Amino acid sequence: MTSAPVASVLDLAPVIPVVVLDDAADAVPLARALVAGGLPAIEVTLRTPAAMEAIRAIAAEVPDAVVGAGTVITADAVAGSVKAGARFLVSPGWTEALLTAMRDSGVPFLPGVSTTSEVVALLERGVTEMKFFPAEAAGGTAYLKSLAGPLPGARFCPTGGVTAEKALSYLALPNVGCVGGTWMLPADALAAKDWDRVESLAREASALRETTRRP
Repeated sequence: MTSAPVASVLDLAPVIPVVVLDDAADAVPLARALVAGGLPAIEVTLRTPAAMEAIRAIAAEVPDAVVGAGTVITADAVAGSVKAGARFLVSPGWTEALLTAMRDSGVPFLPGVSTTSEVVALLERGVTEMKFFPAEAAGGTAYLKSLAGPLPGARFCPTGGVTAEKALSYLALPNVGCVGGTWMLPADALAAKDWDRVESLAREASALRETTRRP
């Protein structure tokens, strides 16, 4: 199935759920719950053997989802993710080789940064949308706020330690398009396959867009 291309990952929703799946059979019901709650962009991290199959299943069976691959750190992972149906890529960091592979993939990507020099290096290469990781450990909202003045061309998706409460502060920043998080995916709900609870938490996360909407 052919899907419309994604122009900007940062503008799909205020929150990108960061999903770690041990069982690919959970991928479709989980994705449906997230989409129903208003979070169509879903990052499936390549941290488990089930990840690629989960991406394939979501891409094939949940047409309203925009599934992406996270923890992408090699050119092979880029190629495999896109082949599986990933419509965007997210990395915790970047190298020249990885950046080249992501550029050549044909889908949007968010290379990870945690320092000003990394941001400047990406801007030099024409990349303006990035993942700020690990957000809380790397300086949080104070750090990103300090980058807005000297580097207004960069936009970020902070991920790492972001909670429902902290998300509001991040989303209020002019250089933050969305945040990545896991709070709408509590371990006990996933273990119990409580998709209704996931949908409810996703709906609350989706509403953050209205809470933090800027003129």
